[in-house]
Amino acid sequence: MDKKLMDAGLAVRREVLGAQYVDQNMKNADSFNKPFQDLVSEYCWGVCWTDQTLSRRERSILNLGMIAALGKMHEFELHFRAALGNGLTEDELRSVLTQIAVYCGIPVGVDCFRSARKVFAELKK
Repeated sequence: MDKKLMDAGLAVRREVLGAQYVDQNMKNADSFNKPFQDLVSEYCWGVCWTDQTLSRRERSILNLGMIAALGKMHEFELHFRAALGNGLTEDELRSVLTQIAVYCGIPVGVDCFRSARKVFAELKK
């Protein structure tokens, strides 16, 4: 493990996904999944998200498309919420979801819009 990448990755992960969410995942890690949590923080967040070539906005758009294509709606909701925090507007997100529906298929688009509405409803509470 590269401590510098791990620390940087955890910092960005907390900023994008929320400290409470990340800290809960790290706290709940056990001997089985702790190495995976470390990998996610160091590799995904430390290597990828700390690279300044793409903005967090751009990374959010990419993630939404890729995660939707994989059909991982739990992760989609998490990254949809993060995309709002990374500066995407409701109109931009609607456009992203429409493009996802065109390129990934209408059923995927239906799931994405359903997930987006769920996130908006949670945020309004």
